[in-house]
Amino acid sequence: MNDIHDSPGPADAGGAPDSFAFLPGAAHSPVILHVPHSAREIPAAVRADILLGDAALEGELDHITDAHTAELATAVAGAAGSKPWRFVNRLSRLVVDPERFPDEREEMLAVGMGAVYTRTTHRAPLRPADFDPRQLVDRYFHPYARAMTEAVTDRLAATGRAVVIDIHSYPTARLPYELHGDGPRPPICLGTDSFHTPPELVALAEKAFAGVGGVGIDSPFAGAYVPLRYHEREPGVAALMVEIRRDQYMTEPGGAVGPGFARLVAALTLLVDSVGG
Repeated sequence: MNDIHDSPGPADAGGAPDSFAFLPGAAHSPVILHVPHSAREIPAAVRADILLGDAALEGELDHITDAHTAELATAVAGAAGSKPWRFVNRLSRLVVDPERFPDEREEMLAVGMGAVYTRTTHRAPLRPADFDPRQLVDRYFHPYARAMTEAVTDRLAATGRAVVIDIHSYPTARLPYELHGDGPRPPICLGTDSFHTPPELVALAEKAFAGVGGVGIDSPFAGAYVPLRYHEREPGVAALMVEIRRDQYMTEPGGAVGPGFARLVAALTLLVDSVGG
C-alpha cells in the first residue's frame, strides 16, 4: 500500500472543492485525522463508466468502503481535550483513491487498483479496459493532494509540527485484491513510515489501543500518509496509519455500527490527546 502523494500536475480548472473537507480543530493542535475511504458517494458522470450493475456496485462498496470511519473521527473530535483537525474524503475511493500513486510507482496497479480502480476487490472488471484515468486524476486526485499538503503546511506553521493519523478499516477475512494479506490480521494494525513514524508515536498508539484486543505493526497493511512535499524531508511531520479490523466495531461487510464503536472512540481519543496535548 502506497500512502505518499502530492499533486505534481497543473491545477484543474473545474476543480472538485466539494469532494473533500478540511474541518477545523483547536488552534494549538498539530493533529490531523485523515479519513480517505469512508464515503460511498459516486457522481453520476463517474458512475456512468463503471461496468457493475446497481446491486453489484452496492456490494462492491460494502467491501471497499471503510464504513463509519468518518463518524469515528467526528466522535473523537467531540471527545478530545484538544480538538483535532479532520481531512475527510466525501467521495468513494471508487472515484479516485487519494492514497495511491497516480503513476507507475503504484504497486496496486498489479491488481487494477491504482489511483483509479479498473478492477474490483474480487478482481472482476470495474471499468472498461481502455478507460483513460487522467480525467479523474485531474479533476479529483490532484486537488485533494494539494489540499492535504496545504493542511499539513497549515499545522506546521501554526504549531511547528503536524501529526497525520490516517483512519482506515479492513475486513476480517482477506479479500482477493490484497497483495500482502497472508500475514497477521490483528484487531488494530498500525502502519508506519521509517522516517515519519517515531517510536514514541507507536508506543502511544499501542498504549491507547491496548484494551481493544491486540495491536500489530504493518500487517496486513503498511505505510503512513505523508504529502510528497514533506516526505523524508521534514521531521516535523509525523504520520501513523490506524487500520481497524471491522469485526471490532461493525457488522461486515457493510453493515451497522456495533457496541465496539464506543471503545474505539475512547481509544483513539486517548491517542489524540496523548499526541496533541
